[in-house]
Amino acid sequence: MTGWLASVADRAEIPLILPAGPDILDLKDPAAGALGAWAVDDIAATVRELAALPDRPRLSATIGDHPMRPDAVEPAARWIAATGVDFVKIGFAPDGAPDRCIDALAPLAADGVQLVAVLFADLWPPDPGCLPIDRLASAGFRGAMLDTAGKRHGLRHHWHDAQLSSFVCCARAHGLLTGLAGSLRAADIPALSALSPDYLGFRGALCGGERTAGIDPQAAARIAAAMTGSSGATPPPRPSQPSRS
Repeated sequence: MTGWLASVADRAEIPLILPAGPDILDLKDPAAGALGAWAVDDIAATVRELAALPDRPRLSATIGDHPMRPDAVEPAARWIAATGVDFVKIGFAPDGAPDRCIDALAPLAADGVQLVAVLFADLWPPDPGCLPIDRLASAGFRGAMLDTAGKRHGLRHHWHDAQLSSFVCCARAHGLLTGLAGSLRAADIPALSALSPDYLGFRGALCGGERTAGIDPQAAARIAAAMTGSSGATPPPRPSQPSRS
């Protein structure tokens, strides 16, 4: 079964989403951008608070929206990694120097940090061959996700399902965990789960359609039920109007 990721805007939302049973709890501030970062102290506190929770979800955290410069991306990733989250998520766009950023992050991966590249489907050409998947794998990244920088349109507006399937197959062939996100709705779950990504990511669909609104437990329960009813890839064991995610 494909797992699912739930993005939470702050610590107060965590008790609202945990009953839905997400596989990954993604610490991301939607009001601060596509990959808006939490304060480092809040991330570290959440890691401590959930450490003793039985069957806790894995924790991921975004580093924030940064230009594709190694001197901006690498220190931000290092700060987030120091909090002890399971996955550190870094956004990649084609502008700037994404290849140099990937190379700069390789030592962090070599130190055991599980890095996940978030590739913005609305900024890259809709062709996995144009993505730096081989370079990510060579640098030791743990996973690659497709998401959207803009939230007006969903992921499937930018990439057709056949292209998304090619991305999943390509990333998996390079040994990477795979994820799909970007204004996903419950209606997208059957088709995207059939592509067998490791995870689907949600924010807006958990908030009644607006990603900057708060978590709606009933909406979260609907997503959880839809995910349970879909088949796909088996996620790794835990240690873990359109909606906008």
